[in-house]
Amino acid sequence: MFFRNLTLFRFPTSLKLEAFDAGLAECALRPVGPMELSTRGFVSPFGRDTEGLHYVMDEAYWLASGGEDRLLPGAVVNDLLQKKLDDIEHKEGRRPGGRTRKRLKDELVTELLPRAFVRPTRTDAILDMKLGIVAIDTSSKKSGESVVSEIRRALGSFPALPLNAEVAPRSVLTGWLAGETLPSGLSLGDECELRDALDQGAVVKCQRMDLEKNAEIDKHLQSGKQVTRLALNLDDHVTFVLGEDLVIRKFKLLDGAVDTLENTEREDVRAELEARFVLMSHELRRLFAVLEPALKLSKVEA
Repeated sequence: MFFRNLTLFRFPTSLKLEAFDAGLAECALRPVGPMELSTRGFVSPFGRDTEGLHYVMDEAYWLASGGEDRLLPGAVVNDLLQKKLDDIEHKEGRRPGGRTRKRLKDELVTELLPRAFVRPTRTDAILDMKLGIVAIDTSSKKSGESVVSEIRRALGSFPALPLNAEVAPRSVLTGWLAGETLPSGLSLGDECELRDALDQGAVVKCQRMDLEKNAEIDKHLQSGKQVTRLALNLDDHVTFVLGEDLVIRKFKLLDGAVDTLENTEREDVRAELEARFVLMSHELRRLFAVLEPALKLSKVEA
């Protein structure tokens, strides 16, 4: 259970989770109906057939937002509709009008939807009450907003806002790559993205490259390009790519962190998942403690 991406939202640390269990139960995922395109709700973080819709340790909650989507490609519907229209034109010598086309399309969807394949989806989240943040395992802010909306539906009220910095993240990232002192524990990784300050300007992407005192990168910085994504390491425990949008991508726990798991024997899969969550939430707190002052991340008042 290790997140690959982190889209962060912030909420007041004074928030109280009243009737949280009951709210999650009311918003549990139900099977998608035969005439529904999709449904959303919470599932157990330990698997859909497992009881309990959250796991908590040290005021960090592990949630999983699930979904079921019926796969009914528009191309399939349009192809069948076209055949029906061609058949009508052949029999009646006229092309059906717009109203008839809409009726026929609705009839096709009604006929096909109950037989469409159902695709399950899942997005994990950490609700950290100490930090007042929600970390969602996605690089899409739209998907992150969807999970936050599900939490808000379960709680009734959830004043969470997208992470915001009081300084320009692009300026901070550019400074770090240009040689400014990094926050304690952070070091440069092996990839970055640079862009011209002008819209529609040149974009340079570097991967698997030593970023320390790199003459080629220095030339791009001297020409005015700014850093929009930068790979970083935290104490040889975590590697990640931080973007100017404050989304953390390619999040990966390194051997320095994972070794603590491998040195402990556990009886079952659930115990292993619980240990992974504890490690994940711990490393998230360490990372946030470094990034918060460096980027002057705004807090959300109650």
